[in-house]
Amino acid sequence: MELRDYITVLRKGWVFIVAMVLVGVGAAAAYSLVKTPDYSASAQVFVSTQTSGSVSDLAQGNTFTQQRVKTYASLVTTPIVLLPVITSLGLETTAEQLAKSLTASAPLDTTLIQIDAVSEDPVMAANIANATSQSLTNVVQQIESTSDTGGSQVKLTRVQEAQVPVSPVSPNIPLNLALGLLVGLAIGVGIAVLRHTLDNRVRNEGDVEKISTAPVVGGIAFDPKASSRPLIVQADPRSPRAESFRTLRTNLQFLDLGGRARTFVMTSSVQSEGKSTTVANLAIALDNAGNRVIVIDADLRRPKLGDYMGIESSVGLTDLLIGRADLADVAQPWGRGQLHVLPAGQIPPNPSELLGSRAMQELIALLEQQFDYVLFDAPPLLPVTDAAILSKSASGAIVVVASGKTHKSQLAGAVSALEGVGAPVAGFVMTMMPTKGPDAYGYGRYGGAYGYGIDDDTESKASKKERTRVGVEARKAAR
Repeated sequence: MELRDYITVLRKGWVFIVAMVLVGVGAAAAYSLVKTPDYSASAQVFVSTQTSGSVSDLAQGNTFTQQRVKTYASLVTTPIVLLPVITSLGLETTAEQLAKSLTASAPLDTTLIQIDAVSEDPVMAANIANATSQSLTNVVQQIESTSDTGGSQVKLTRVQEAQVPVSPVSPNIPLNLALGLLVGLAIGVGIAVLRHTLDNRVRNEGDVEKISTAPVVGGIAFDPKASSRPLIVQADPRSPRAESFRTLRTNLQFLDLGGRARTFVMTSSVQSEGKSTTVANLAIALDNAGNRVIVIDADLRRPKLGDYMGIESSVGLTDLLIGRADLADVAQPWGRGQLHVLPAGQIPPNPSELLGSRAMQELIALLEQQFDYVLFDAPPLLPVTDAAILSKSASGAIVVVASGKTHKSQLAGAVSALEGVGAPVAGFVMTMMPTKGPDAYGYGRYGGAYGYGIDDDTESKASKKERTRVGVEARKAAR
């Protein structure tokens, strides 16, 4: 992953990351409130050696003392030192348990031993530290005794008595909150990156570019009302979604097809990716620009174009291919321009054979002579081979990809199906694109957030009535 990918992940998952940070901080705060405070008290013991006073004896004694200090520090947590402490303070505990609350350290190049005692009771912490220092002094005096009189060359003196602490050493609330924040942030970012890595769905142009070198010629914004108004270019021509179809129209005009006619097969990987509404709106947009356009429902299994365009579909492409009707009889004019619609007709038992027949090739050649644009609405590529067979006879296939729905493996399989029969991929159209965020079509460019500024909710009732009247007149003209 590149730096840009990580930034995209953070932008997409910022809500989850913030939630995990809040959980981490909340858990740290709860722990700090629930945990019983611990207090720490410290006592210091000085270790000295009795010598004759000569320079050499002093030097040897100092070296000997520094070597002994570490040993004496280790004695602090042993039962020989702690059992007298338990007895003197009347503690109800064992030497092993008491040792867990004590630490002894010897600063480098010194002859000091620092004894730290931790307890939930500040007074008890000070008493344990003082009692332990005294017990250590007595034990060392006993074990270092070398003469018959019990005298010792080593002397331990308590130079700092433990004082009763006034503030606890734990929990450290600022530190706990900082650790909770860091842990929550790390978990949130880690899960967000893992979700992005495991996500196999196509979400933006970059995902398409990794699968095919064909360009992304358009992006259609997601519209929650798309099912109630499929022909958005006709119903609301000033909406941002209608503008995206006009952008698609412009991009198609600049596609380099090597001098071939502009005959496109609109297909997709799987069903319900918006190919039928895309080809219908694209045909209307091309017609509005003054082009001679014919849109053909070549989905001979589940035809929908006739329903979207509001025309009779009982006679159409099937009748034309089997020689039972002529083009002039089944191609129906739509609207006031030069747009014609050829419905699917009756569903045949052999759709693939009809679409790959010589009659279809001759029909395409005839249509290319009469129209500037020939658009086919074909079935999805993965379930059936109809679209791949038809695309081989056309100028190219335009594959519709539903953002956040189509899996990368499905898109790769669709492209492979086209390449397997030698059908060119003219480009991709991404549908259901989010209108905001890093996955929005054209993110970072002018086209991504451009619109006329008219919102559907604020549009006047008069303009809505006018759009309804135009749609009714267009359907009447089609009939």
